[in-house]
Amino acid sequence: MIANCGGAELVPIIRRKVFPASVVFSDSWSGYDTLSVVGYQHERVNHELELVDSKGRHINGIENFWNQAKRHLRKFNGVPKSAFPLFLQECVWRFNTGGPLKQLVFLRKLMRR
Repeated sequence: MIANCGGAELVPIIRRKVFPASVVFSDSWSGYDTLSVVGYQHERVNHELELVDSKGRHINGIENFWNQAKRHLRKFNGVPKSAFPLFLQECVWRFNTGGPLKQLVFLRKLMRR
């Protein structure tokens, strides 16, 4: 988690995690204002005006993922900071695999190997 979500803290993290010259999609939050200045192609969706921009782009997928991840992680009443990446990876797996039935089928196939 990021304690301060201002641009001064976010941009260095983004620079460490995202390849230079990548296209970055975001909402209109001011913390992202300098992304185009530091070498990214920055595309915004202004949620005050629209959920999907005129080119059909949106950030609803990542917002959906975080909504589901936070709901799942709430069950644990907090997780150790050192273990957070593993808990988050579980959320990624759950999100990408589908519902409980598909997850069970996947796990059964994995156990047969």
